[in-house]
Amino acid sequence: MGRVAIVTGGTRGIGEAISVGLKDAGYTVAAIYAGNDEAAKRFNEKTGIAVYKLNVSDFDACEAAAAQITDELGPVDILVNNAGITRDGTMHRMSYDQWNSVIQTNLASCFNMARVVIDGMRERNFGRIVNIGSVNGQAGQYGQVNYAAAKSGIHGFTKALAQEGAAKGITVNAIAPGYIDTDMVRAVPENVLEKIIAGIPVGRLGKASEIARGVLFLIGDDAGFVTGSTMSINGGQHMY
Repeated sequence: MGRVAIVTGGTRGIGEAISVGLKDAGYTVAAIYAGNDEAAKRFNEKTGIAVYKLNVSDFDACEAAAAQITDELGPVDILVNNAGITRDGTMHRMSYDQWNSVIQTNLASCFNMARVVIDGMRERNFGRIVNIGSVNGQAGQYGQVNYAAAKSGIHGFTKALAQEGAAKGITVNAIAPGYIDTDMVRAVPENVLEKIIAGIPVGRLGKASEIARGVLFLIGDDAGFVTGSTMSINGGQHMY
């Protein structure tokens, strides 16, 4: 078996592509999902990838899941923090629950999952952590103060943790996807989606497989000199 990788939000959309890409590359994958049992079952039957139901905003649950995965699959050398939700609304209409649920699921989960695997990585002098941010965390987005704050926080989290892990062979990087052709994006009203695509220089939505390829590069054994970086995969929509 190859190195063990955990992918949160790993059974649908971008996470599914990452999980499958890692498995195809020879990694042993544990795909985390939040609550859609039917989708997780279909994913498991189609791919053969082990699935684990977990609320990534619950630290104790993350600790227990990491222990179970280690016991069943082996020590975790790779973590991809991909889990994320949206609860959109302008600030003057946003509830505290809309704010807090996004911060906890999208940002606090990165701490929870990294914390429960970092000790083992330090002991083995090897680790790869990839956090999935967003173009909207870089550029902001109307009606998404919660989502933009969480995703922007991921980029700062990545840079700080990269400094802590470097001497122990642990790299920490982020990927900031633009608009990717997933069910969530396709649910946007057609007229709005047309305007989004018109603002992307390459003239199309991204593919989930393109994000997965970025992850595969960053987690490679030969990517040890890349840490603290944010890889923007957005079709030229936002450059800086």
